Amino acid sequence: MAEKTIMLACSAGMSTSLLVSKMQAAAKADGVDYKIFATASSDIDHQLNGESKPDVLLLGPQIGYMANDIKKKTDKVGIPMAMINMQDYGMMNGEAVLTNAEKLLGDK
Repeated sequence: MAEKTIMLACSAGMSTSLLVSKMQAAAKADGVDYKIFATASSDIDHQLNGESKPDVLLLGPQIGYMANDIKKKTDKVGIPMAMINMQDYGMMNGEAVLTNAEKLLGDK
């Protein structure tokens, strides 16, 4: 069973899907077990208020304009949130994005 849940969100949840695969590979190589998934920005509210809400939320650069509004929602439910570094996102650098998520989780 996964220790923590990391949620990535972008416009439609499709462009972050490849990044999720890269992050899962990096987690496996590091010997850690995380549930990592991607979703559309329109699904964020549902995920944050569901019974299996994530432990951290990372936003794709293309929805950066939504960050302030989403941050208010994540603060309200006690979930850390950050933007994915644009260069790491563009390069699909799963290891770097995973490391940033772990910092938010307090795991590194």
